[in-house]
Amino acid sequence: MGDPARTVNTSKADWFAIALDTLVSEGVERVKVLTLTEKLGASRSSFYWFFKNRDDLLAQLLALWEEKNTAAIVARAGRPAASITAAVLNVFECWIATEIFDVHLDQAVRDWARNDPKVAAAVKAADDARVEALRAMFQAQGYPPGEDFIRARVLYLTQIGYYAVGAAEKMETRLAYVQHYLMALTGRHASEEELARFIAFSEVEADRTREETQ
Repeated sequence: MGDPARTVNTSKADWFAIALDTLVSEGVERVKVLTLTEKLGASRSSFYWFFKNRDDLLAQLLALWEEKNTAAIVARAGRPAASITAAVLNVFECWIATEIFDVHLDQAVRDWARNDPKVAAAVKAADDARVEALRAMFQAQGYPPGEDFIRARVLYLTQIGYYAVGAAEKMETRLAYVQHYLMALTGRHASEEELARFIAFSEVEADRTREETQ
C-alpha cells in the first residue's frame, strides 16, 4: 500500500497508463494492485474508485489491445485500393507505425495468453479476424478462393514471426526489401507512385519517433 505521507491524487488514466506500461514491460503477472499502487505512490483504495478489481482492469487492457491492434489491421485491409500492391502497402503501415499497431502490446498479450485460456481464445479470435480481413483484401483484388486465404496467412504469419524472433533492422534496410516482399506476397511489384507514397509515410513516422525519443 502506498505511503500515506506521499499519497498522490490519481485519475483512471494514470492507473490505466501504468498498468499498460507494466503489462508491456514486465508481463501480466506484475499487473497487480499493490505493484501499481507502489509505482504511482497512490493509496490502494483509489484504485477501486476506477476499477471493480484486478480482473476488471485486465479485461479493459485486453479490450484496448483488441480495439487498437486488430482494428488497425482490419481497417487498413479494408481500405479502397487501386491494386493489390497498394492494398498491401496500406497494411504495411501497421508494421512501421507504433501509434497504429503496438507490436510490444501484441507480444505482451501473446505471452499472457500462454497461461490464460480465456486470453488464448481472444488471441485466436483476433488472429482469425485479422487473417480474414486480409483474405477479403486479396479476394477484392481478384485472387481466387483458396489462394486468397493462403496469401493472407503468409502475409500475416510472416510479420508475426518477424516479431516473435525479435528481428531488428534499420528502416532503410526494411524499405529496401519492400518490392521483394510485395513480389513474394502478391506476385507483383508496386508502381513508383505507390512506393514513393509508402516511403513518404515511413519517413514521417521515423521523424515522429525521433521527436518522441529526444
